[in-house]
Amino acid sequence: MKITEEYIREQIQLLYSRDSNTGYAALKELQDASHEDCMVYNHLNEFFDMLENKNSFVRTRGLVLIAENAIWDEKGIIDRFFDSYLQHITDEKPITARQCIKLLPTIAKHKPELKKRMADALHVADLSCYKESMRPLVENDIENVLAQIHE
Repeated sequence: MKITEEYIREQIQLLYSRDSNTGYAALKELQDASHEDCMVYNHLNEFFDMLENKNSFVRTRGLVLIAENAIWDEKGIIDRFFDSYLQHITDEKPITARQCIKLLPTIAKHKPELKKRMADALHVADLSCYKESMRPLVENDIENVLAQIHE
């Protein structure tokens, strides 16, 4: 099936669905399309807007699609708005924070000039907002990603 602009817009709307299965399916469709060409990348600003959503699933979907489209970012949009991405290293929801952290190597692969900003943000991340049960998991994620981006 040929991916059209209309189809991409429909999938982006579904990312906001209250039904998690619908939102996840739309995310997968857009991830797959992101690997094919830059059509999804043209909506990168919308994905950054998603990072401000009150719903953590929507924020996570935005994080994923930003990372997936780093390969196409010749305009430097990610560079300009990267601080808003990095804020989610300590997202109020630890699951979203963990996804943010785990996606950083994907961005680093295509945007190595951002590695220092990533590392700096990871080193200063204040994890005291997380329960004792979650903190070691986030700390481990940070250690793993620091090792990956310094390879």
